[in-house]
Amino acid sequence: MVARTVADCMTPAPTTVDASDTLRTAAQAMAAEDIGALVVGSGVQTVGIVTDRDLVVRGLAEGLDGDARVQDVTSGRLVAVGPGDPVEVAVQVMRDAAVRRVPVLDGDVVVGIVSIGDLAVERDPSSALADISDAPPNG
Repeated sequence: MVARTVADCMTPAPTTVDASDTLRTAAQAMAAEDIGALVVGSGVQTVGIVTDRDLVVRGLAEGLDGDARVQDVTSGRLVAVGPGDPVEVAVQVMRDAAVRRVPVLDGDVVVGIVSIGDLAVERDPSSALADISDAPPNG
């Protein structure tokens, strides 16, 4: 089945972290779930995504420690798509914003996360990116 909407290829119910949580808390959540990105909220509002790369490049490399806050390393600009959006919209949003993952929002509620790897698996299953994205973790 070819994915027609974001809902067809997103990861539902993504792991979330609050913007006020520590980098240590975010890193521990990523390790426990064996994932590289968390959806960031502030209260009931989704404000972005924090990645393992953000923790290292914007956090550790800049001298922050594990007690710094997720909001200190999260981009201030939210880019998101809806579950009913066509896959092509997600591709364009990622391309325009130069991001690899976006939260999927149904109104104000986060219902998923979609990555460039998810889209590669759906759009071109024989591509190298699809192969890498579909492979089990090497952890």
